[in-house]
Amino acid sequence: MPSSSARLGCVVVAAFVLARSPWASAATSDKPRQPNVVVIIADDLGWADVGYHGSEIRTPNLDQMAEAGVRMEQYYVFPTCSPTRTAILTGRNPSRFGVWGPIGGRSEQVVPPDTTTLADVLHSLGYTTAQVGKWHLSLRPETGPLQYGFDTSYGFLHGQIDPYTHYYKNGDRTWHRNDKFMDEEGHATDLLTTDAVRVIETPRSQPFFLYLAYSVPHTPLNEPSQWTEPYAASIASESRRKFAASVTHMDASIGQVLAALDRTGQRDNTLVVFTSDNGGQHGEEKSENYGGRYDAVDVLGSNTPLRGWKGETYEGGIRVPALVVWPGTLSPRSVTLPTSALDWLPTIAAITGAKVSPDWHWEGKDILAELNGTGDVGPRRLYWNTSREAALRDGDWKLIEFTRGKQPSQLFNLAADPNEKTDEASAHPEIVKRLAALLAEEKKRDE
Repeated sequence: MPSSSARLGCVVVAAFVLARSPWASAATSDKPRQPNVVVIIADDLGWADVGYHGSEIRTPNLDQMAEAGVRMEQYYVFPTCSPTRTAILTGRNPSRFGVWGPIGGRSEQVVPPDTTTLADVLHSLGYTTAQVGKWHLSLRPETGPLQYGFDTSYGFLHGQIDPYTHYYKNGDRTWHRNDKFMDEEGHATDLLTTDAVRVIETPRSQPFFLYLAYSVPHTPLNEPSQWTEPYAASIASESRRKFAASVTHMDASIGQVLAALDRTGQRDNTLVVFTSDNGGQHGEEKSENYGGRYDAVDVLGSNTPLRGWKGETYEGGIRVPALVVWPGTLSPRSVTLPTSALDWLPTIAAITGAKVSPDWHWEGKDILAELNGTGDVGPRRLYWNTSREAALRDGDWKLIEFTRGKQPSQLFNLAADPNEKTDEASAHPEIVKRLAALLAEEKKRDE
């Protein structure tokens, strides 16, 4: 495996004056420190599955983050999990790597191992880098997180697991530490949180990067009564109750992560990002997965009032809750301009002073000016490509092309019609033609 420094080339550190943390050693405590970076990812959390968006699901810690931090209200991801994780870690559109949807092949390694990742960039700046939770960019230990710039890894390699047995749906082992399979007892949400807190509480002289990806509220769901009983009288659907319980369980776990930052005096010197990987899923049929232990589910997430579900390029599939908290540096505000999962790598690189190479071909933008209210990056052009459909947003206009069947393309003006109720394709054929040409150019870059 090539070292992070060899893969990245020359990276320099710019001074970034921030509050010092007592977790720094005495030898370095008189020097300005770069911020710690914590990225937290929920799995299948929909637009209307958080309290601050009016949900019946209780998310007091996320609500507090929304009140104290930056709410990103036009934040885009990709329709499914592996593509969004690729985008966050590489700053590139996942279709450039042929990542059209969730990976499933046991030997598949979707991102070339010499690709510069967010972990690589921060590792080369002296950060300790830790991956905790869902990986889903490869399914074998030898192609796990340690091959992509992480010093340590813990959690599961596959896309979904039984929360207690920690096995993949077909019975594959997937729970691991440092890319080596292991067995462990406990609920996945609790185990991941405990390890994340361990990372935070480990004394060190250098800053850390924690990539914390939860397994919930993705199915299968199995929550202790502590989390299900509060919804017994308020949510009629059993599957929605389990979904809500898993979200509140995760929210409480995020509270533990934030409390660990407080205990160690690192809260003000830590940039915390929260996002979902895609929009909420509607339901799921019963299958023989997990030995047939889990029944069909009729209601899971909610993307209200957005149109569409996980797996689709309608807004409900790709526009999700996202928050950024950095006390003392970012003031509470809402960002209503379009932003993307592609933006985290260039933004964090700029914040930490990394020298960026054009050979990395990042496609996101440095959005710090939008986060702190000092400016914006201008009009955005965003692109999605799956095995079933492709979409492009250019300014306020969004075109969706369906690659299966004979369904005609659809056009929406998101400024006037954010919930995509009215197809404008027949009224604006000239815009359809222009966006179709841009979409074809993007597809060509995937080849």
